[in-house]
This record gives sequence, C-alpha cells and structure tokens, in this order.
Amino acid sequence: MLNFKKLLPAVLALSAFTTMTAGAQERAYINPNHASQADVSPFSGAVLTDNTLYISGTLGLENGQVPADPAAEARNVLDGIKGQLEDAGMTMDDLTYVQIFCSDLALYQVFNDVYRTYFTQEFPARAFIGAGSLLFDARFEIQAIAVKR
Repeated sequence: MLNFKKLLPAVLALSAFTTMTAGAQERAYINPNHASQADVSPFSGAVLTDNTLYISGTLGLENGQVPADPAAEARNVLDGIKGQLEDAGMTMDDLTYVQIFCSDLALYQVFNDVYRTYFTQEFPARAFIGAGSLLFDARFEIQAIAVKR
C-alpha cells in the first residue's frame, strides 16, 4: 500500500520543478517593437513560444492607407499573416485559430472569397466579429494563433 505522507514531499518537489521549467520556454519575437522606441506601438508583431505562434492584430494597409477595394485589403492582411508565419518557419496551414474583426459585416462574403484561397488543408477555427471602427479606418484586422504541424 502506498504511503501518501511519504510521497508528498516528492510530489511537491516535482510540481515545483515542472512549474519552473514550464516558465523557461523559449520565446522569439517576430517583427518586434522595442520598448526603447517611443515612435512605435507597444507590441510585437508576433511571439513564438516553443512551437506556438501568437500573431498580433494585423491590418491590410498599403503605404499606410486602406486600399479602395475590400478584396485587396483582405489579400493584404492575409499576406501579412502569411509573412509572419513564414518568418517563424510556418505556413497558413499551421493556423489553429483566427479572429477577424470587420468594420462592415456586409463584407463577410468578400473576405471569405479571398480567405479560402490561402489554405491547402483544413481551415482553422475562427471568429468573424463585427467591430465598428478599426484603426486607420481599416475594414479588416486579424489576430491568430498557429501551432507548427
């Protein structure tokens, strides 16, 4: 029969070791903004922790402007996500979760027509959220999570 009182110190020690090593995950910053640069927004484009990439909200601007064509803006924002993934050694098919914020829900089908062309395997889980106004009057903003297959 097991004596749990004798096992407790070992279990607690293992728990503390697991907690310490879990916090020691490798982290890489993709397109980082540095805290010392006052003229940039205070976030990094993406953060890679082990095999998981967390992508910040991304817009589809051209030279700081929203393209006239919503489909062009959708391609731009998806190309931005694709670039972040490639910088981390991943592809669009590594996406596991995507949130799309949209300033006009009437553009749902326009976005979907472009979106579906970026994948060769199953689509990631996703949310398409009506968001009112977005920064720089963008129509679309995407944030995502990818896990390397």
